[in-house]
Amino acid sequence: MAASLAVEKKKLKNPPLQLHYLGDRVLRQPAKRVSKVDDSIRDIARKMLQTMYSADGIGLAAPQVGINKQILVIDIHPDDPEAEPLVMINPVIKDFSEELEVCQEGCLSIPGVYLEVRRPAMVEVSYKDEWGRPQVIMAGGLLARAIQHEIDHLTGVMFVDRVENQALLRHELKEHGFTASAVRPIAA
Repeated sequence: MAASLAVEKKKLKNPPLQLHYLGDRVLRQPAKRVSKVDDSIRDIARKMLQTMYSADGIGLAAPQVGINKQILVIDIHPDDPEAEPLVMINPVIKDFSEELEVCQEGCLSIPGVYLEVRRPAMVEVSYKDEWGRPQVIMAGGLLARAIQHEIDHLTGVMFVDRVENQALLRHELKEHGFTASAVRPIAA
């Protein structure tokens, strides 16, 4: 079954979906739950993977390509043709570790900006896979960070909202052509 979602991990000159960038309203709207997982949802996931690989990303949420649905794709091993990408539909963080890690993050919707963000080191997430089957995953490390980052997108939150060093944030955004007024800081 999963073979039908198989996507070649390569850059396309013309990715099937267009990325939206910081300042675009679509990135701030909470995404709607997917009521039925069918071929149209799998097609969106396939196109999201193609777009993510084309942009050299490791994760992509549907709002980043203008689709207001709770769908995300992740592949923390984009250079490994054997590594299967993760498709998560209606993901919910069920539990997270008290241990926090600070690591640098970037985002396809804010190209060139990389800043440190504090997040739980481990998460437990329930979701539906691309076939509508309920799944639960315990994740740590880069996968946990990518899942949290992409789930944030589904609620209209962007990683820059979580950056604690506001002076560096303003500098980096300005340096890369973005405005700090598009940031919605989240209280730590």
